[in-house]
Amino acid sequence: MIRNRIAAIAATAAAASLLLTACNGTEEAASTSQKLSFNSGTAKQNNAAPKTGDWAKSPGKAAKWVQLSAAQAGALNPVVVNGAGFTLYRFDNDTASPSKSTCNGDCATAWLPVVVAPGGKIFLDGVDKSDVGVVKRDDGRLQVTVGGWPVYRFSKDLKPGDTNGQGVGGTWFGVTPDGQKAGVAPAGSVTLSDEPNFGDPSEGLAGSGCQNVGREDSASSLQASGSLKIWSEKDCKGESKVVEGNIADLNSIGFDNKISSVFFG
Repeated sequence: MIRNRIAAIAATAAAASLLLTACNGTEEAASTSQKLSFNSGTAKQNNAAPKTGDWAKSPGKAAKWVQLSAAQAGALNPVVVNGAGFTLYRFDNDTASPSKSTCNGDCATAWLPVVVAPGGKIFLDGVDKSDVGVVKRDDGRLQVTVGGWPVYRFSKDLKPGDTNGQGVGGTWFGVTPDGQKAGVAPAGSVTLSDEPNFGDPSEGLAGSGCQNVGREDSASSLQASGSLKIWSEKDCKGESKVVEGNIADLNSIGFDNKISSVFFG
């Protein structure tokens, strides 16, 4: 009887240990985030000591405090910058839900993770607290997240306001205050009608990049949200023309019954 009870207790303890191990990654990040101090306003407004945190010349090292400010850098507006005014970026190969950084080794040398010391402070200047957190990196450091996305500095940004990392490799983009890609146009949409003045039948397309139409060489008018480029051949080849908004008669621009593909973005 006693032996059976001991065995049962041991099995229960082992199961509990496995459960804690499985949940540890998520719970640890959440617990650490709760221990951080989130402060409204800039570091200067909160009387942070000079030559510390984001002001220090030590990008990539865990700082006692980090500042996240909504600002303009080059053509990016809004974009998040740190306390020293350097642009912060997100990486498409990372994930936001759950937060996970995949930039390690040489990648983390070129793209410096924004890391904060345990128990440190994050100053929020135009960035909502609900959009900010941290994730534990593979090396154990705590990386700041915006909208769930781990954020980085680019080593080739040499002065505040530089945006040399924008669009690198088609995977690196400045991060907006809510975690979106800065400077990237939203997906577009267009309705192509067979008759002038938007008459039926019609066909709708939406998204980004190049898209082939379902019925080639049929459109005589179009209704578009924003601008797009129309092409006379599939896969965005042949003759092209940039259009914006609604065109009641495509013959007016020499494109009646000629659209085979469109490009958004």
